[in-house]
Amino acid sequence: MCGICGELTFNGSAAGDSAAANSIATMAAQMQPRGPDADGSFSHGRVAFGHRRLSIIDLATASQQPMIDPQLGLAIVFNGCIYNYRELCGELMAKGYRFFSQGDTEVILKAYAEWGPRCVERFKGMFAFAIWERNSGRVVLARDRLGIKPLYYAELPGRFRFASTLPALLAAGDVDTTVDPAALHHYMSWHAVVPAPMTIIKGVRKLAAATICIIEPDGRRREEVYWQLEVGPRAADRGLTEADWREAIRAALGKAVERRRTADVPVGVLLSGGLDSSLLVALLAAQGQSGLKTFSVGFEKVGDVEGNEFRYSDLIAQQFATDHHRISIDSSLAIQALPGMVAAMSEPMMSHDAVGFYLLSREVAKYVKVAQSGQGADEIFGGYHWYPALMRSNDATEDYARVYFDRDHAEMAQALAPALMNGDYSREFVDTFFRTCGSARPIDKTLQLDAQIMMVDDPVKRVDNMAMASGLEARVPFLDHEVVELAAQIPAGLKVRDGGKSILKDASRGLVPDAVIDRPKGYFPVPALKYIRGAFYDFVRGVLDAPQARQRGLFNHAYIERLLANPESELTPKGHSKLWQVALLECWLQTQGI
Repeated sequence: MCGICGELTFNGSAAGDSAAANSIATMAAQMQPRGPDADGSFSHGRVAFGHRRLSIIDLATASQQPMIDPQLGLAIVFNGCIYNYRELCGELMAKGYRFFSQGDTEVILKAYAEWGPRCVERFKGMFAFAIWERNSGRVVLARDRLGIKPLYYAELPGRFRFASTLPALLAAGDVDTTVDPAALHHYMSWHAVVPAPMTIIKGVRKLAAATICIIEPDGRRREEVYWQLEVGPRAADRGLTEADWREAIRAALGKAVERRRTADVPVGVLLSGGLDSSLLVALLAAQGQSGLKTFSVGFEKVGDVEGNEFRYSDLIAQQFATDHHRISIDSSLAIQALPGMVAAMSEPMMSHDAVGFYLLSREVAKYVKVAQSGQGADEIFGGYHWYPALMRSNDATEDYARVYFDRDHAEMAQALAPALMNGDYSREFVDTFFRTCGSARPIDKTLQLDAQIMMVDDPVKRVDNMAMASGLEARVPFLDHEVVELAAQIPAGLKVRDGGKSILKDASRGLVPDAVIDRPKGYFPVPALKYIRGAFYDFVRGVLDAPQARQRGLFNHAYIERLLANPESELTPKGHSKLWQVALLECWLQTQGI
């Protein structure tokens, strides 16, 4: 796990010139938390790469980056982990390749030399990388199937820059920081999600998941999508019983968990106390792992809203004899953490649990460099409350907007400055996605949208950003692409029934205690950001009253005053604070100096 960056020039100047060298150094320095163990840079002609390293696989200097293979004429910067690198290494050695390191970075280089850009189809893991071809001058960028590893870019006059984080690109300068009206509409509709290639600002874009970007020496650029998810039952699966699906889930998840043990350092688990993370612990125990370090975080209660799920995480820790760490956080520590949490965000993310992951990761990183997390299970196994409505839907776009969107278009007009209201961007996006995706039924269209768009730019991005702020690599077995493909094939009724994730719950029986499986659905509770009071209210008010906010004028003053007057009654359909949503965006813009 690392931070990568680079600059390509197309105007005749060398990427190794002082301006480019300064850009690389500035971007790499901004990403120091992502890679505290080492750094490096490389330049040749019109190409310059930079890297920050978090040493997980092959801790030796032979795996430092940027990695150059003079014999093959290739150079790479890479962020992520290829879990099947040993098998690929054996296959490549049989073809005559010789290796100078023991890690996965060199395996990508050799795989690229043998199979070209489509080598990504052979990788099982999470990755974002850039490869330079010495002979052609071409640079190839690629991102993993589920977008677990981020990759942002900025197109400038005569130059192209990329980095693992948006703030790194901002630090290098010359970026158009105008707020994108369509992205703002998405942010305010979709729980802060902004679909690729957009970001909240016009001058920075992000490579979509499952995409290869090929950049020619003259600046011409083309993209290829190398993997496409289709949700819905297959004709070949009609004879499968529920027992067959349960066995398939157990086998696929067991393999995914085993793959994510690949490391030359210890691997822990972020144990929330819910089914998903509890199942990871159970599967690891079944594979014979002992002394597993597990970590849970909890907050103070606000009113009658409980701030922790320790009773469930304790149950799992006791049953599987883990080395368990409870992390209790009071409001004063949470409020102190908000500026650091916001600074760690590549894009503004409103979910209340971001501060929980941020503080949890800070503590976990004191014990391990790698931790498995249960993110993604709800999206692929149908665990959310809005899915049943789509099982009965006759109008997928209308019903999705009604149960998911944070605001309808009428409230959006009340919220945003008139100049920013140029269309119902979010509904149009959903309608286009539903009309063009391969899935047939409204529920399957919704599950595909959530897996391809919502999941990538909400929970997956949040876990990466918050964990990497402390140099912690988070691994997500539920987003193993083979698990995702399997879940996509399972009939929606088996997933959505009985409150959601029914087939996953059934597959977990006998592994996870029934008390955890049958508990009421919870979430990562941070009550102080749902019911904003006291110091949190003062923080929010200070952000929205700041001169920068008033000068920016994104929001109508009357709407902000309405939210401030009664924040606890102004919640989204998902039960999140609308006040926190607008304040978080403004706070992020101020933090980034925009």
